[in-house]
Amino acid sequence: MTRKYNWKTGCDVEATLSVIGGRWKPVLVCHLLGGRKRFGELRRLTPNATERMITLQLRELEADGVIARHVFAEVPPRVEYEVTEFGRSLEPILTLMQEWGGAFKARRLAEGAESGPSENAA
Repeated sequence: MTRKYNWKTGCDVEATLSVIGGRWKPVLVCHLLGGRKRFGELRRLTPNATERMITLQLRELEADGVIARHVFAEVPPRVEYEVTEFGRSLEPILTLMQEWGGAFKARRLAEGAESGPSENAA
């Protein structure tokens, strides 16, 4: 899966988004910052994401060196994912995104409470 990004002339923000952009990548990395997780755990932690989308996002994160995939030679095979040292450098960015998102949600909820049920029902 190739991405359309020019590594020589592209914007640095665009480079960051090429790695952590997408709906589920930041969420998956946040879950993995807490420690190694198996695929089933990640699937339970992101119930709105399809199994296929989680798989694709994990593959891209692995290809970019953000996470590591560990396969254990067992029957049935066991696979665990963890954030690499390089991936840990995203922690401050994701923490700020989490804080901003919490403040934004609180603001939207407060706006909804101020507008009352009559406007929301329309």
